[in-house]
Amino acid sequence: MSRGHAALAGIASVAAALGLAELVAGLIPQAPSLIIAVGDFVIDSVPGWLEQWAIATLGTADKPVLIGGILVISVLLGAALGVLARRWLVLAAGGIALFALLGVVAALADDRNPVVLSVLVGALGAAAGVAVLYTLVVALPSRAVPPEPTADGDAGPTPALSPVDRRRFLAVTGGATVLGVLAGVGGYLLSGRERLNDLRAAIRLPAPVRQAGPVPPGATLDIPGLTPLFIPNEEFYRIDTALRVPVVNPDTWQMEVRGMVDNPFTLTYAELMELPQIEADITIACVSNEVGGDLVGNARWQGVPLRPLLERAGLQEGATQLIGRSVDGFTAGFPTVTALDLEEAMVAVAMNGEPLPAEHGFPARLIVPGLYGYVSATKWLAAIELTDWDVDGYWIPRGWAKEGPVKTQARIDVPRPGSTIPAARRPIAGVAWAPTRGIEGVEVRIDDGPWQQAELAESYDVDVWRQWFLPWDATPGRHVIMARATDGEGEVQTDERTPVAPDGASGYPVIEVVVDG
Repeated sequence: MSRGHAALAGIASVAAALGLAELVAGLIPQAPSLIIAVGDFVIDSVPGWLEQWAIATLGTADKPVLIGGILVISVLLGAALGVLARRWLVLAAGGIALFALLGVVAALADDRNPVVLSVLVGALGAAAGVAVLYTLVVALPSRAVPPEPTADGDAGPTPALSPVDRRRFLAVTGGATVLGVLAGVGGYLLSGRERLNDLRAAIRLPAPVRQAGPVPPGATLDIPGLTPLFIPNEEFYRIDTALRVPVVNPDTWQMEVRGMVDNPFTLTYAELMELPQIEADITIACVSNEVGGDLVGNARWQGVPLRPLLERAGLQEGATQLIGRSVDGFTAGFPTVTALDLEEAMVAVAMNGEPLPAEHGFPARLIVPGLYGYVSATKWLAAIELTDWDVDGYWIPRGWAKEGPVKTQARIDVPRPGSTIPAARRPIAGVAWAPTRGIEGVEVRIDDGPWQQAELAESYDVDVWRQWFLPWDATPGRHVIMARATDGEGEVQTDERTPVAPDGASGYPVIEVVVDG
């Protein structure tokens, strides 16, 4: 067998191993995905600076890139094991077993994964991989022609394949690989997403006791290319630590309120939905959003205010921090006083008029105006824990600031950066935000000219971003355009350029455009 054919055999073996493991994980509730487990282990193990770099560089593509990297390494490892199997089949089989063991170890690093199921997934995956490798390297070539003798008269290490056997080998190898891929995809589809969609569709949201009210007509500007006031759920940015979106059954979900409280309690989803709810239009932002970036969005949220939940629990002295804990172990903390002071701080159950999408935290998540998500926006909420200020959420030991107020920011949407536009009167337009403070003004500067006041859409809530525009008589040539916002407290967006770490990027958004003569 040639090295190329052996490499293909190894790749098919790894595909079978991973595919069956993913299928088992999809079929058995609570059984872990070893691919996701390895990815989570990598995320938890890498230095904070590397994690920050990945988020800043890759943005929302960070998770697909990580999973893709794991799969590429798996394929390369499979090819190497296939070549090794030409002479040392037992060692190659041991390599597949070790490969599976590493996945099991990664799964067991998360104490939420059952030991028995983790071992079962790894063992079945390893067995499938070894079986395919043996079939392709030993059993299938049994009809091969004898190999040419070596210089010392001994037979070569593996039989050579005849043309007929070669075709059969490629067919079986391809079939095993395809079946492995299909099994992996099937495992993903069987992981509960489809059933979750059915459960979400059956939910009837209660009428909020306080509605957000209609949006004034003047709050939206009709300018092509300008970001809409509300971002549709399917287009809303998603940044979190979950490699696979948790599938949480609302029929079995519970949320604890615990920690430094006198009366800890637990709510089921049905009980949570029976509590008085409010609606609020709130703009939220990710701390990883670069100046001028799109990791920010506005939505209409509905949920249970945090304040009555905390009053029911009875805060103890020293309970200065509220920690949100996700079903996947993620934590984020912010000052308890913020939850008490802001009426709109809530356990959200709906987004833009429908139950939370799975990607955005179904069945419940925290929404807190004015704070970056890394300290406040816990998705797939499992517990609200009251602690002192010494307890750190997930991102704090990784180099991010303990507190994360959203900075006053403006963004230029129109014209697009780097675009070429005709000379004519046209708008420069965008959005600006400073949740809890509101936006009082936006200024625009073109080239070395003076700052000019932009026109603002009507403001109806300080927690909602404002659209703005400036009419511009675009003249031929290359132009540099920048903007800055002023919030409701009179604070002007700073021109000091800082990176996203440790507490959010700052500086003016700057774009270049070319105007045709």
